[in-house]
Amino acid sequence: MAAHNPFKTALAARQPQVGLWLSMADPYMAEVSATTGFDWMLIDGEHAPNDLRSTLAALQAVAPHRGQPVVRAVNGETALIKQLLDIGAKSLLVPMIDSADEARRLVAATRYPPRGIRGVGSAVARASQWSARGDYLDIADDEVCLLVQAETVTALSNLESICAVDGVDGVFIGPADLAASMGHRGRPGHPEVQAAIEAAIRTIISSGKAAGTLTSDPKLARRYLELGCTFVAVGVDVLVYANAARKLAADFIGVRPEGPAPISAESRGAY
Repeated sequence: MAAHNPFKTALAARQPQVGLWLSMADPYMAEVSATTGFDWMLIDGEHAPNDLRSTLAALQAVAPHRGQPVVRAVNGETALIKQLLDIGAKSLLVPMIDSADEARRLVAATRYPPRGIRGVGSAVARASQWSARGDYLDIADDEVCLLVQAETVTALSNLESICAVDGVDGVFIGPADLAASMGHRGRPGHPEVQAAIEAAIRTIISSGKAAGTLTSDPKLARRYLELGCTFVAVGVDVLVYANAARKLAADFIGVRPEGPAPISAESRGAY
């Protein structure tokens, strides 16, 4: 059986993948989102209230559909990475990676010995379809797509060495945290932040790795895709719903003075 990860294959071929962030932490909404036509969906375990079981439920909900799930871990702990892989996550996004050493440790956590340190328990795991995939151990290492987040000034200063780590398939720039790190908290659209993001995208692409990011600003999303970003999320489910519901209410009952303005991932630091 050959390794199979359509999302990883698309990134390697530099085929742009447009995605949706899943922050509602609800498998029913994940399933709804999977029918919309997005290329990928990010199941968020860092800033959304997902745990291992709700992440599993989301993976099961989207499995029949073409959109590929990417799971964001709350951190890069080896034991957690093992659990996420065992429940069937093939593509992982790990936040706050500041150095090549940290990236190398993550690569090791996603590979079985002798290439890494992932614990071997696939026989009872969803990843191997409970041993129905008889040669899973032979293809598992190649099936994993590992994406790391560079979202601090330190990470950008180490970006070339992070990109050089064998086993890192792509680097995601987190605008909100990067803006805070640069002294512009809450203002990822600041010209200095945007200049840093564009420079980082060029560095990632020139390294041969996939570049990615998230923005709910359509103009920025198209700009990043034009620059060569391969995986770009263009919205967050909970914000899409919140803004649509508030607009619907306003259309029928008017905008109350105390009512909140429309919100975006950028303004709330949702990355």
